[in-house]
Amino acid sequence: MILSVALFSACNNKPAANKTVAVAEVKKGIAPIADPEIAVIEMEQPVFGTMKIELYSNIAPQMVARFKTLAKEGFYNGTTFHRVSGIVIQGGDPNSKDDDPLNDGAGESDKPDVPAEFSDILFERGIVGAARTTDPNSANCQFYITLQRYPSWDKNYTVFGKVIEGMNNASTISGTPKNGERPLDKMVIKSITIQPK
Repeated sequence: MILSVALFSACNNKPAANKTVAVAEVKKGIAPIADPEIAVIEMEQPVFGTMKIELYSNIAPQMVARFKTLAKEGFYNGTTFHRVSGIVIQGGDPNSKDDDPLNDGAGESDKPDVPAEFSDILFERGIVGAARTTDPNSANCQFYITLQRYPSWDKNYTVFGKVIEGMNNASTISGTPKNGERPLDKMVIKSITIQPK
């Protein structure tokens, strides 16, 4: 549970507003339906290859739309997987493009946050989720790929896709030398493109 808070609480550094946060509704019993388009992550270092992600807009329409929009704008190109462990790899922070690793995890896009779109899809190997702060409605641009079953995230984070090809590459990224969860070498995302399935 400590990992969950430490991992995603640094998604951005906006001050918390003085408001009551509504408990997010959880979509239950809805099977994910893959969109006709997939996201393709190509890593800058060829050894890390590519990953293909099917997207679930019937489960998380706003987060899928945000991810597609940012990918089409080239927002993710040059960002890194800035946090890696045996459980998860997290990326998509624009701050990771600079040379200051201490601000990685605090960045966001210029677009408004996306409200929670929780479901009862289990966080198993390959699930793609939306990173956020402790506010359930603070997902913005960062995302993560789950490397193993992690029940603590069930119904608490937005699932918006699943890796359908290249999970071996995600595992290779997670095994890179690191200081804590910070890779010693930059794990640079060359591009994320949206392509026909």
